[in-house]
Amino acid sequence: MNRITKTALVVATFFSASSFAGYEVQIDDTSKLTFGGYFKADLRNVSGDQAYRDFWIGSSTGAPDTNKTSIQARESRFNVKYSNGELAGFLEYDFYGSDGNALVSNSYEPRMRHAFISYKNWKVGQTWSTFMPLASIAEALDFGGAHVGQVFIRQGQIRYTNGGLELALENPANATDDNQSIPDVVARYIFKGDFGQLAVAALARTFDDNGVTGHADGTQLAYSISGKINTFGKDDFRFAYNAGAAGRYISPGHNAGDKVNTDGSGDLLTTQAYTVAYRHFWTDDLRSTVYYGHSEVEDFNGVSADSDRSHYGINLIQQLSKQLSVGVEFGNYDADISATESADSDYIQLSAKYVL
Repeated sequence: MNRITKTALVVATFFSASSFAGYEVQIDDTSKLTFGGYFKADLRNVSGDQAYRDFWIGSSTGAPDTNKTSIQARESRFNVKYSNGELAGFLEYDFYGSDGNALVSNSYEPRMRHAFISYKNWKVGQTWSTFMPLASIAEALDFGGAHVGQVFIRQGQIRYTNGGLELALENPANATDDNQSIPDVVARYIFKGDFGQLAVAALARTFDDNGVTGHADGTQLAYSISGKINTFGKDDFRFAYNAGAAGRYISPGHNAGDKVNTDGSGDLLTTQAYTVAYRHFWTDDLRSTVYYGHSEVEDFNGVSADSDRSHYGINLIQQLSKQLSVGVEFGNYDADISATESADSDYIQLSAKYVL
């Protein structure tokens, strides 16, 4: 008879490292299934001159006099992991697929987030980019926190890990020309200790414009420096600085189109982005995070007309039990909507989360 036990694994961050807390089914001496995920319900109000979004990203849509409230549970997710010795497979879905009809059924479609195989030092399949510094992401009720200042990519890859060193070939998708042959290359090194952890990463993307003027061409480089530093008691400070010709990798939606310079070089526009966050435990069961993110894409709105995005938030989260938490978060999102104008919106969000 299968032996079923309840595991008590810890979710490393509020959203990013797929929720591994779950129920374990021991199949035999070497094989087991783990079912995990969480249920999350959000009430969110957005008011101002930026259009309503369930969560802020790098893209921006001006909408004067917005004042909208939504109640939804799309961030909820389910995952399953099958392990057999050093071999494992992992699959996870949430509900940010195609939109349902909010007037009647709210039947949102599942969306595959992760699907990968891991064996010894190797990982193949779809998961977070090796260039993405998960440990630096703030604990936020807004799904993902300050996306505007983050590397945020989930895609197919082949990754090799040896201690703190990670090397990967990743999906070379780009928006200027789909006919690409060379995978994106990522190298990262993570330093861990009693202090927390620090990481440095480099990204190389090789483009071929296929003879089309105005498309990206040649090798484009970017880098990331990030960390999570333990401070006082259970408190921590998180940060990331991401810069270079990264295109779609930094501040999702900001330069998703991989726009290039107008000088005919085929070089991607340069992005600079950063996030900072401090998490404080008022008690063992009550905590807050204050965070800020900012990104700037040079010449995005024309020569010498940069494009800026910023997002700040502060929250209070009460842990009612090991698995159940409730919280409130308020903040502001501000973005350029043209070469001469910007718009912002305030938001407040109430959330309840039950981790399996």
